[in-house]
Amino acid sequence: MQNRRSYTIIGILVILSLAWMAFVKPEQERKKLSAEQGIESVVSASVEQPDKQGDGKFTSGLRKFWEYTGFRNATPGHLIMIIIGLIFIFLAIKYEYEPLLLIPIGAGILIGNIPVFIEGGTNLQIGIYQEGSVLNYLYFGVMKGVYPPLIFLGIGAMTDFSSLISNPRLLLLGAAAQVGIFITFLGALVLGFNMPEAGAIGIIGGADGPTAIFISSRLANGMNILADGTTVKNLIGPIAIAAYSYMALVPVIQPPIMRLLTNRKERLIRMKPPRVVTKTEKTLFPIFGLLLTCFISPGALPLLGMLFFGNLLKESGVTKRLAETARTSLIDIVTILIGLTVGASTQADVFLTKESVLIFALGACAFAIATVSGVLFAKTMNLFLPEGSKINPLIGNSGVSAVPDSARVSEAEGLKADKTNHLLMHAMGPNVAGVIGSAIAAGILLSYLG
Repeated sequence: MQNRRSYTIIGILVILSLAWMAFVKPEQERKKLSAEQGIESVVSASVEQPDKQGDGKFTSGLRKFWEYTGFRNATPGHLIMIIIGLIFIFLAIKYEYEPLLLIPIGAGILIGNIPVFIEGGTNLQIGIYQEGSVLNYLYFGVMKGVYPPLIFLGIGAMTDFSSLISNPRLLLLGAAAQVGIFITFLGALVLGFNMPEAGAIGIIGGADGPTAIFISSRLANGMNILADGTTVKNLIGPIAIAAYSYMALVPVIQPPIMRLLTNRKERLIRMKPPRVVTKTEKTLFPIFGLLLTCFISPGALPLLGMLFFGNLLKESGVTKRLAETARTSLIDIVTILIGLTVGASTQADVFLTKESVLIFALGACAFAIATVSGVLFAKTMNLFLPEGSKINPLIGNSGVSAVPDSARVSEAEGLKADKTNHLLMHAMGPNVAGVIGSAIAAGILLSYLG
């Protein structure tokens, strides 16, 4: 029943996108032009024959009022986006699919698709793409990649790396899951996106919204000019919405793939309990982690620097107030801002394009490939591990950086096979490794394509 309901929801989104591409766009301009011509003819007739009571001024004022209403400026595209925003809010409230993300994004979609009169040089300075508007100032944090490092600071302050420290080989599962990023990058090139755009789209495979926003703000921001004079498209909105959507759908997408790739014997594998990690190890890990990862991929410094800094605040034990602020107030504020502005950036005339549909299709493939590669790599590792030290391949899915949702999926699938086999702590190892891995991959792409 749950799967049928989830597939129905996904089908609705696909149908809406296809309906836009097939029916709405060709008719949009014609209907808008007809409406404007009808209004102009009515107003013209009223102005030509004003009565003695000053009805001409009244009609003129009424016309101006009508021009500014959303009813007059609405297009089918706006209505489609409003429906999608309502679906996001419905999923968050009814099924609790990442409500902290989907409710701000859904509300942002509604805000961003209130039709605004912008013709004839009129600028009310209220839309997210209108310079000087409040939303435009808030969107600055997305366009310049300010919000993602702050999100990583909060993630670092709330993350316990003990599982990864106690079993370092789980880092390989986090690395294996990043295969989805590079395969999606190649797929985007095949579909006609240029190199920087394809690099930004590929990060969706890491299932990491902040990283996707960060790299798209650098590579696919609508401002960079390529060597041949072509300006890259602004794909921040579609990429961010795709990344966060698939993060929210982790409990829907991953379980069927995990069950398909594993047999019952593999799902019953019990892993050794993680060893106790000392305070010294926890304190040293963010320091050495920062130096090692950023020497490998300096382009990931804004993300990984803040991630390990936040973790150092937590593990040092002497900056509890700072760590508490980072993992509560700060990350909550930034989550609100990033969700709302990313949602508002999906203005119909910007978001409803062929490229957006392709990005969502590539994102689905990327997420599936990342899950497959993580599970298969865990099975491959077991070929070389002795009995008693084997890895339950159900934790391979958590190599993507959707923390902690993919680890919870590992736990749920493990309990279905054996009600006493808890995999959550083991799955957190590759899960946090996935956060690091996706940021390193982003830094590598940025160094080559930026």
